[in-house]
Formats: sequence, structure tokens, C-alpha cells
Amino acid sequence: MPTESLLPRVGKAVTALAAAVGLLLASALQAAPLPDWPVPGGVARVDLETDRRPGEVRYDDEPVMVRSTPEGWQAVVGIGLDADPGTHTLKVDGTPHTFEVEPIDYEEQHLTIDDEDMVTPPEETLERIWAEQREIRAAFRSREVDTQPRLHLHTPVAEHRVSATFGLQRFLNGQPRNPHNGLDMAAPTGTPIEAAEAGRVVQTGDYYFNGKTVFIDHGAGLVTMYCHLDEMDVEKGQWVERGEAIGTVGETGRVTGPHLHLSVILNGNTVDPNLFL
Repeated sequence: MPTESLLPRVGKAVTALAAAVGLLLASALQAAPLPDWPVPGGVARVDLETDRRPGEVRYDDEPVMVRSTPEGWQAVVGIGLDADPGTHTLKVDGTPHTFEVEPIDYEEQHLTIDDEDMVTPPEETLERIWAEQREIRAAFRSREVDTQPRLHLHTPVAEHRVSATFGLQRFLNGQPRNPHNGLDMAAPTGTPIEAAEAGRVVQTGDYYFNGKTVFIDHGAGLVTMYCHLDEMDVEKGQWVERGEAIGTVGETGRVTGPHLHLSVILNGNTVDPNLFL
């Protein structure tokens, strides 16, 4: 057989092999365990030492995600950035179950904001900000979706530069502010933003600090928040699939340039998105 006639077959075989390897890598990624990082802003995987699914697991009076493992049932607990190191307690069907939270030192970040009203809001904006914070906290605790989501999330902005990591102790124009509760992905205005996982859009809004924002409930207490959008392409109540376009990168709200601020919320607490990406 002439050598030229073998080339199409070889090409098809290589393509098929590459596709198979890609599927295996994707499967391995989905099967890989979520890191156990029990620090403020981290996630604790707590073995519940039972083969029977618990009826209710709570942490700080919030329902906690539970999942089955080969060793038995396990709680996946989001730990707040303001949590104190030391012994913490889950209530497993009302019975205390303890785990340890380790200390961590996050780095500082000093930013200059040209609009001083975005550093120290004027008195007339405070009522709006407080109302928005109540709405945001309610979205963080959404329980509209009754599914068990994948814990390895899709990266919402394909091409980006990390401009701020999670947990940074922030100083704005020299003044201390709350720690950074997300991951900033810098990209040009108009860059597409995709859903990190399938779920329901439970809230959208144009907020004083966060700008145009989308919240997606993925189930079992896992929520993602996308801030500073230029355009929002979804509506409250809409179901979106993993990787579906939900808007574009912008610089609305309190920003120093165009980027996506991604927050991952677990049982009401913002946790490090890098644990999930």
C-alpha cells in the first residue's frame, strides 16, 4: 500500500487517541477529591464516621453539604474568613461533631481608588448599600436548587490574568477594609464570562460596590457570584448550563480596571475559588 494512503488513517487514529486521553483527563479531574484545607476561608472535609446518610448536618446553624465516600459519609464545610482558629463544631442530627480550623496569614494588598466615594461612601448612599448587603447575603444562602453539584468548577474567563487572590487584607487609599472574598480575573471589557457549573440564576443586580452582578445556585449550598460585569446576559430564575455565557467582563462598581470578581460560597461562607478551579 502506498505510504500516502496510510496518512489519513494515522491522522484519524491520532485524533481519536487525543480525544480519548482528553476524556480520561477530564474524568480524572472530576473524580479528584476537593482539597481539605481547614483554614479561615477554606474548606474542611469532615468524615462523619457513619455508613448511614445523616438527616441533617449544620455548621453555624447553616445546612452543610454531605456526600458519600468509600469510607462513609462526609461533610464538606465552607469556613468563613472571619472564623477563629481552633475547635469548631458540626451538629450531625443534633449531635456535636468537632473538627479543627488552622490559622493562616493572608498577604496585604494596597490599592488606590480615584473615586473617594467608593472608599468612604457618602451618607446618602448608606441606606442603599445596607439594602444591597441584605440582598447579597440572602443570595449567598440560596437553597433553590436540589441537586448535588460537581465540586470542580469550570473557569469562567478562559483567557485572563489573576489580578487579586482570595483572602488579601485590603487597604484602599491607605484605609483598612474587609478581606478580599473572591478571585479577580483581569481581562478586556467585553470578554465572555461563562457559568462555573449548571444551576439557577437566583439574583442579579447593579450594586454600589459589586457593580453588575449575577448569582447562581448550584445546589447543596454551593453558590457562585460574578461581579463588575459590563453586560448581564441572564435573568433571575433562568437555568444555565456549565460553560454557558452569562455576561461579559466590565468595570462597574468599585474597581481599578476591567475584571471578573468570582466568589464561591459554601454554606453561606465565601471560600477560596482556587480550591474548586
